[in-house]
Amino acid sequence: MSGNKSCPLILIFFFIFYLLAAQSFAADSTDILYEIQPLIRVYKNGTVERLSGTDTVPPSLNPKSKVLSKDIIIQPSLNISARLYLPRSASASAARKLPLLVYIHGGAFFTESPFSSTYHGYLTSVVAEANVAAVSVNYRLAPENPLPAAYEDSWLVLKWIFSHSKDGGGCREAWLRNNVDFDRVYMSGDSAGGNIAHNVVVRAGSEETGRVRIRGLFLNCPHFWGKERIGNEASDPKMVAMEESIWIHAYPNSTGFDDRRLNPDYDPNISKLGCKKVVVYVAGNDILRDRGLQYKKALEKSKWEGVGRL
Repeated sequence: MSGNKSCPLILIFFFIFYLLAAQSFAADSTDILYEIQPLIRVYKNGTVERLSGTDTVPPSLNPKSKVLSKDIIIQPSLNISARLYLPRSASASAARKLPLLVYIHGGAFFTESPFSSTYHGYLTSVVAEANVAAVSVNYRLAPENPLPAAYEDSWLVLKWIFSHSKDGGGCREAWLRNNVDFDRVYMSGDSAGGNIAHNVVVRAGSEETGRVRIRGLFLNCPHFWGKERIGNEASDPKMVAMEESIWIHAYPNSTGFDDRRLNPDYDPNISKLGCKKVVVYVAGNDILRDRGLQYKKALEKSKWEGVGRL
């Protein structure tokens, strides 16, 4: 008799527990842990919502410029891939080798990809106008894959590219093997991609890369920062807070805002930058402007034996 009475009580207990658990889950799924507008929103339950840079376009033959593109998986286990581009001239004469541009996209380490309409359109136009081949790197994004993942991924892609040279074995991807002049390899990136490109080229100057060398580095509003305010940074506290939040959440285990990967003034290896020419673009009203100017000064103060230009 008492066993029959306890059964409804047990059911009521589990029903109440279910309601409380459901409410807790619902709260966690809507409660925001942090957000960085207009880039990303992260919820307490671990859900990551990207607020921009999520659109994609497929590779194709551009009907106007005749630039051809395709995607390739480089490291399946890490989902590292790239979008490759060839200009119209490549199909006309494979005997005439082309310079190669290795491009690393921006997005504050959190958003964008080589497959977005922004970067696909940009690389298509650059390849057509400069008559170069290009590899646009798809690296893993923070916060799911915090830095230094993006640095390691981009380095892996660069080594994969170099493996197609004669000294590297001349292997695998025919677009690179048949069309690229590995004596004319250039690297570029914007914003966070500029930061990554710089760090990869520093590594290329410090580690063995075979016969292949990077000719030049083009940085567009590179994402550098530091603990102390310089230039006009202090005049915009909201942007300062945003820049600091980006780094804190993109690289939780960094050494801080003067980490060598973020502040080139504190990089003991900057003199080993693995190219002979650097061009830095800055924008007049950009919060990163003064960091771009400071980057050029840091190169000049080091023992780097190249030429830098703004």
